[in-house]
Amino acid sequence: MYAIVEIAGQQFKVVQDQKLFVHRLAEKEGAKVSFDKVYLLDDGKKVSIGAPAITGASVEAKVVSHLKGDKVIVFKKKRRKGYRVKNGHRQALTELVIEKIQASGAKAKKVEATEAPKKETKATAKKAAPKKAAPKAAAKKDFASMTVAQLKAEAKAKGIEGSSSMKKAELIAALSK
Repeated sequence: MYAIVEIAGQQFKVVQDQKLFVHRLAEKEGAKVSFDKVYLLDDGKKVSIGAPAITGASVEAKVVSHLKGDKVIVFKKKRRKGYRVKNGHRQALTELVIEKIQASGAKAKKVEATEAPKKETKATAKKAAPKKAAPKAAAKKDFASMTVAQLKAEAKAKGIEGSSSMKKAELIAALSK
């Protein structure tokens, strides 16, 4: 079984018990980490592809160590001009060991979403009206996950002037008013 999963902004093909070096993660050594952005699962018989991610699937890993990678040296030279520049860096990496690839979490989430509808009474009908205000609060939270281009399109749709020169924080503040 293997999976294609997004870890620290990059996609990796992972197999159980595989050692993997990724960009530095904030977790401590020995901590267990779970990644939910699984784009593809292959169990040998069936291949599942997400749109964009498979809901409920996850990859669990253990942080083995944090280390510095190999030194990369960049050397520039222009011949006969006396121009020589030498630069370099070491990438901060985290070593992971993939412990488990799960595809079963999707069933539990679907059960919660498809609960039997409750009988509606007058009291529950009155309580339903305040819930309409909750999506507005959720929309404010969605602004933080949007890109600047999407925020500018929203601002243009609402008729906010000067949105083309605003930064992301300013766009979020203007849209949340």
